[in-house]
Amino acid sequence: MHGKRGCANSVLSETHSSSFSLRAVLDAHLPAGVTALVVGLSGGADSAALLTLAAALGAEFRGRLRAVHIDHGLQTAAASFRDACAAACAQLAIPLSVIPVKLEPDGSSVEAAAREARYAAFEAELRPGECLLTAHHREDQAETLLLQALRGAGLKGMSAMPICRPFGAGWHLRPLLDISQSELLEHGAGLQGACPADPMNRDLRFDRSYLRQQIWPSLTARWPGASSALSRSARHAAEAQVLLDGLAAAELARLRDGDALSVQGLRALDSRQQINVLRYWLHSAGVEPPPTSRLHEALRQIFAAKTDHLPSIVWGRHALRRYRQRVFLTPSDPPQLHGTRHWSWAAGSRVDLGPGLGELSWVSQNGGIDMRLLPAAVSVRRRHGGETLKPAAKARTASVQHLCQVQGVLPWMRAALPLVFAGDDLIAVADLWLDARWCAAPSKPGAAILWERAPLIG
Repeated sequence: MHGKRGCANSVLSETHSSSFSLRAVLDAHLPAGVTALVVGLSGGADSAALLTLAAALGAEFRGRLRAVHIDHGLQTAAASFRDACAAACAQLAIPLSVIPVKLEPDGSSVEAAAREARYAAFEAELRPGECLLTAHHREDQAETLLLQALRGAGLKGMSAMPICRPFGAGWHLRPLLDISQSELLEHGAGLQGACPADPMNRDLRFDRSYLRQQIWPSLTARWPGASSALSRSARHAAEAQVLLDGLAAAELARLRDGDALSVQGLRALDSRQQINVLRYWLHSAGVEPPPTSRLHEALRQIFAAKTDHLPSIVWGRHALRRYRQRVFLTPSDPPQLHGTRHWSWAAGSRVDLGPGLGELSWVSQNGGIDMRLLPAAVSVRRRHGGETLKPAAKARTASVQHLCQVQGVLPWMRAALPLVFAGDDLIAVADLWLDARWCAAPSKPGAAILWERAPLIG
């Protein structure tokens, strides 16, 4: 996010839950730019208790506090959750927004799809300067660490949930990570009406429910302080991750080559540093890294590929690609120009190229295309192969393929290049080259092409 400070004191310090104060946590961890609070309400008892705590903050936050409920519509109890949220907000005189979402599992579990949809909805709903508060408590943190450990997570996963993070147009703060659920529920005891039990919390098909119902009771019977100990372990992991991120940030600054990373620079690091900096780079771009084994395979291909090869390591919607000793993070399916567009050559006229490809516009330029030579409209389409162009008055006619190689246009982006034709004659390739045979004399008025909001092509 631009112009925002990170969350202060990102590792939650230990406090005695008996002296818990939401105001103290906010004073310690609320980013300086926060102007309003948003409580995420599920309809259950935990978030209702958080709402009670937030409502008791006093006049400073009164008028700058609201609640949001995400309605997944997954079960018959959905209406009861909405009613519980509405009743709690009415009792405390807090505005409530209900956001319906539609789940698209896309091969993932219903549990994961619901979580992803919920946070996407919160992110879209959050206004600039607002901070989302959610009711994750100490047992939630301990469960998250155990689940991450069972998935073979590294330090970042073992750090479990951060107390504060940039989120959408604002931030997301979990102020209750060092308070037990039992104490939290005491704070919501004054709300009228019972909060409905979520059937998904009892469904043993879901990992977290299975852990809570089958594993956690035995674990805490043997180790009563398990939640505190595991939460403390998560804090230690988070502190170690901060150090690793600092090292990775310093390495990344040295490795950056425009929007890519230097292959030679990566090769000079040891294997642990290579993986650390790749993970940090991907996280910084908002991309979830692939498993460690996939990252090792990516590095093997990047380092071993011959000069004329273009290794591509794909996972999900993303890929790592190498070209000319640089590593690029790209979509798994790079954008391509589709179809043919007819474009008037009048000054200021524009043509949209489709999702992710921006638009072309004419701009005045001495020595540019002589508009007197053009038909009423030109056409714009992608490269099919064999196209040629004369890039300068004294230059030889060259193929677009050759010009792309000389210019270093990324091979996977060449199908995105908009080629401009007057009839059957190629007169321009985006704003890269004009055909000199169609251009006015250097001192005479003409028109050039501007490619606005263009993707990275080299």
